[in-house]
Amino acid sequence: MTLTALIRKQRLILLASFVLIVVTAIISMGVGYSKLSFDRLLPVLLGHGTFKEDFVLFSVRLPRILITLLSGMALALAGSILQSVTRNDLADPGIIGINSGAGVAIAIFFLYVPIDVGTFVYILPLVAFVGALLTAALIYFFSYSRTRGLDPIRLVLVGVGFSMALSGIMIVIISSAERSKVDFIAKWIAGNIWGADWPFIWALLPWLCLLIPFTLYKSHRLNLLSLNEETAVGVGLKLERERLVLILIAVAASASAVSVTGGIAFVGLMAPHIAKALVGPRNQLFIPVAVLLGGLLLLVADTIGRNIVDPDGIPAGIMVSLIGGPYFVYLLLKK
Repeated sequence: MTLTALIRKQRLILLASFVLIVVTAIISMGVGYSKLSFDRLLPVLLGHGTFKEDFVLFSVRLPRILITLLSGMALALAGSILQSVTRNDLADPGIIGINSGAGVAIAIFFLYVPIDVGTFVYILPLVAFVGALLTAALIYFFSYSRTRGLDPIRLVLVGVGFSMALSGIMIVIISSAERSKVDFIAKWIAGNIWGADWPFIWALLPWLCLLIPFTLYKSHRLNLLSLNEETAVGVGLKLERERLVLILIAVAASASAVSVTGGIAFVGLMAPHIAKALVGPRNQLFIPVAVLLGGLLLLVADTIGRNIVDPDGIPAGIMVSLIGGPYFVYLLLKK
């Protein structure tokens, strides 16, 4: 297929993904523990709803929908970058331990640092970023070889090992904490969308507004990094510098997402794979598709999960894992 045909196909897929997101969002606005009839959605959105309708839609449903959508997009962006940089189709921030590093940092901050309610929302992504960055640095250090460079298979194995070790550290940290705080951390680990309020949206949105355009700007370098190291160096690419910058972007995207949605894995694994199957491996083509698909996947998972069991539902992280776990095993056997 020619590049022009691929671009045309990509635009159609982007349009279809956007339509599916809108349809899913409308369904998510109408269904839930407190019913809101679909014929009332437009009047309420236009400011003609009752107090109860306004509260349900603007204070509960809409912030959660937007947070879920943005977080799924961020996780898909992180997974796309990691898969291209490491040349490993199994790379995902949740699987290789980056999300766990962010979780440990959040747990320590939440349990042991005095919290200022006014700045808590905006500091949390930074705390998650520091934890995820330290974890990513350690994983990179133990996966790198002076003779062979970054070993993709070793990276996944080291990352899974770090993820398990950090899960153990998390249990030790919360074992002596207050019950109310332990409940919050437990919900975070399960991938419960907890940051469902407007300030969390304003805290997360700037990260995506910066990271997505910058990643697309770097897409040509990502294409080169997807090849072998000799080819990348041969065309003049400063390999380690570009790799570190792009890993930083992936860590920032992942940390900003999990700081408000909890430990959600597999979105960053599945969305890039589906996108590549649809439009091919060129980063400038599949990353925009993967970003929208990531938002759609997490939004669908959360919409289904919170309506299966009343009143609390099933955390979105568990719903995604029910799909992503078997898919990960399939990829592992295939590769």
